[in-house]
Amino acid sequence: MSRISQGRIRRQIDEAEGYLLLNLPVRALEILDSRPDWGSLQFEASLMKGEALRELNRFREALRPLEMAAAQRPGDPRVGLALGWCYKRTNRLAQAIDALERVRSAHPDDALVRYNLACYWSLAGNAPKAVEELSSALELNPELRNLIALEADFDQIRGNPDFKRIALGTAPSA
Repeated sequence: MSRISQGRIRRQIDEAEGYLLLNLPVRALEILDSRPDWGSLQFEASLMKGEALRELNRFREALRPLEMAAAQRPGDPRVGLALGWCYKRTNRLAQAIDALERVRSAHPDDALVRYNLACYWSLAGNAPKAVEELSSALELNPELRNLIALEADFDQIRGNPDFKRIALGTAPSA
């Protein structure tokens, strides 16, 4: 591929990304659908297309480009989070957990990945794993504690004493 066409492709990717940042996913999709092959920028194009479809609540459609991006970069946190989001909303909770477990292995210090994993383990009814992941997330980023009260994903385990302790930020009883 020539340097000129590679530069043009880069500009199209940047333009699509700009539309996503402006919350104009339909326009981003138009650009991303304008060519079948993005060459060396296929990962970026797949991720952005998945994100645009996710923003439009077209979760099932978003899975294909996101899975393509994950095949190219399996441990990328952006891909894992987006895949988890879409799998959860298409009633594929086990796959949501698997996607985030893979990312957590590659990025154990990513608080947002661990927080989302805690949410998914809670929805799966596994309080010990949810509490473990939530505890790790809060150690990495204590500000995430502000999200817990409004997070419906934790409703199933709110009565768990370990969850209460972590959610409130209190020390364990001796």
